[in-house]
Amino acid sequence: MTETVFDGLPQLEPGTVWLVGAGPGDPGLLTLHAANALRQADVIVHDALVNGDCLKLAKAGATLEFAGKRGGKPSPKQRDISLRLVELAREGKRVLRLKGGDPFVFGRGGEEALMLVEHGIPFRIVPGITAGIGGLAYAGIPVTHREVNHAVTFLTGHDSSGVVPDRINWEGIAKGSPVIVMYMAMKHIGQISANLIAAGRSADEPVAFVCNAATPEQVVLETTLSRAEADVAASGLEPPAIVVVGEVVRLRPSLDWQGARKGRALAADPFSSRILRNPA
Repeated sequence: MTETVFDGLPQLEPGTVWLVGAGPGDPGLLTLHAANALRQADVIVHDALVNGDCLKLAKAGATLEFAGKRGGKPSPKQRDISLRLVELAREGKRVLRLKGGDPFVFGRGGEEALMLVEHGIPFRIVPGITAGIGGLAYAGIPVTHREVNHAVTFLTGHDSSGVVPDRINWEGIAKGSPVIVMYMAMKHIGQISANLIAAGRSADEPVAFVCNAATPEQVVLETTLSRAEADVAASGLEPPAIVVVGEVVRLRPSLDWQGARKGRALAADPFSSRILRNPA
């Protein structure tokens, strides 16, 4: 038999659930473990944010079950999704729970895993590339750059009730995190921007929205904190989107590698004239 890249990788056993991150969109960003799960699973319970091209890697005859959640639209209850995983495993199925990005980064993978533990279902966690890193990289925006930041904060723009979380310390984040990456924040960007400005961030600080990250439909909007709400409304853009606040956004004209592939000229490094604070 011809050796393949999957030889030696774990088997997805009957009655077992794998919680797997599919990455931000591009199927090329799937891990080998994720691809290995897709080729073995009997049932794939997937989110709305999973790129359909990833699902094309499923084995012939696999059942696809949609369990996507979208803000403001009818969606399955989280408890029902978790119990469905238990039910399928008890039927002896090889179950793949496929989630956009990483299952443990605002993906509720921890909740689903705890339900499996409660019911004695064996499971495996397969990390994925989260959109807050991979999606921004596809937009030419690094999460860290030594001329800009030595810290970054990841936060969600809404809680389980659909409003901006009231437990976020906006003042602490505004003062302590040079770069802020936000998931599910587009809907409430007006309030979030106002919170950050009130906490001391500049109204002119650059902001970028990356919609449909790492897919052929990717669109990037660059704006500022004070103009973010109006510019998003004028653009007509809609979620899914990842939002980044900070000086790293200024690197996009230099690092827009996808734009360069289409013939766009890249700009000089905006920080090249600075004296390096931490020379190599």
